[in-house]
Amino acid sequence: MYAKQAVRVTVNGTAFVREVEPRMLLSDFIRHELSLTGTHVGCEHGVCGACTILLEGQPVRSCLTLAVQIDGKTLRTIEGLATTEDAEARRELLGNNEEARPITDALSVLQAAFWKHQGLQCGFCTPGVLMTMEALLTENDTPTREEVRDALSGHICRCTGYHDIVDSVMAAAEVKRSLAHEGLSTRDVLRRSFVVD
Repeated sequence: MYAKQAVRVTVNGTAFVREVEPRMLLSDFIRHELSLTGTHVGCEHGVCGACTILLEGQPVRSCLTLAVQIDGKTLRTIEGLATTEDAEARRELLGNNEEARPITDALSVLQAAFWKHQGLQCGFCTPGVLMTMEALLTENDTPTREEVRDALSGHICRCTGYHDIVDSVMAAAEVKRSLAHEGLSTRDVLRRSFVVD
């Protein structure tokens, strides 16, 4: 048995310190030590992309990274994309608190675009895809469809056929450009783009 090592990390804006075995994978650290289960584990070989998170803003396969390697770093998981849901905002915006659709204001622009354009089906690959596409749109707010496909090439999705994912990312890029160009709040742009048709 190996001696445990301290790992200090900031995840989604919250600082954590945990004692872990040096052989613990980052995916296991996120899911079991931090109880952030949105990061999915698929192949455990870095092939499928389901476990992708952002490490210092860059997409990384958490199943290929050891937890001790992230000491002192900043991570963002799928849980960090959305804002906290506000039930009062749901009632005001949609008028029906029981409705199954999400509060658009609580979703990131990218998540709202995936919802609107059916960029997911079973949802297993979605957290990893979203994290990769978030990094892409942060670096390039005017991607071509080919650039989106290239970034998406590291992910396996058995349900969508990828077309709707590309459409979703292109729609999110357009909304993000509108947000920057018009100086509107995220809430205003999301309401206009995804709630009011």
